[in-house]
Amino acid sequence: MADLRTCPSCGEFFNYTGVREVCPRCGMNEEKTYEEVYRFLRKRENRAATIERIVEATEATEEMLHKWVRKGRLQPAMFPNLGYPCDNCGKLTSKGKLCDTCIADLKQDLKTFDAATEFREAVRKNDQATYLSDRKR
Repeated sequence: MADLRTCPSCGEFFNYTGVREVCPRCGMNEEKTYEEVYRFLRKRENRAATIERIVEATEATEEMLHKWVRKGRLQPAMFPNLGYPCDNCGKLTSKGKLCDTCIADLKQDLKTFDAATEFREAVRKNDQATYLSDRKR
């Protein structure tokens, strides 16, 4: 079932069907911009263009480029300087939600947490030991 939403680009109401986050008119404009960006990047001399260079040469915005890379419409394997910001630090990445540095930091934090949990469990088990006293005095 379609929801009535406001287009974030132009502010018009439209029926959201789950396909696009913008109204049909803005969707067509985005599609034209995508075609322009893709034509620009297909030229051999532009394949290694940075996001800033693409924005300068076309009508696309950085947010559009990030969205297209995240959705897989523009492949970082074909265009190496493309990516989208890491959800944690903002550095450009081309896969997942986190960059490699943030993933490594998260893994290290998890190892530290696991070691601390094991240590607390060992201390708790040690504190539960039974002590017998000599009652003959």
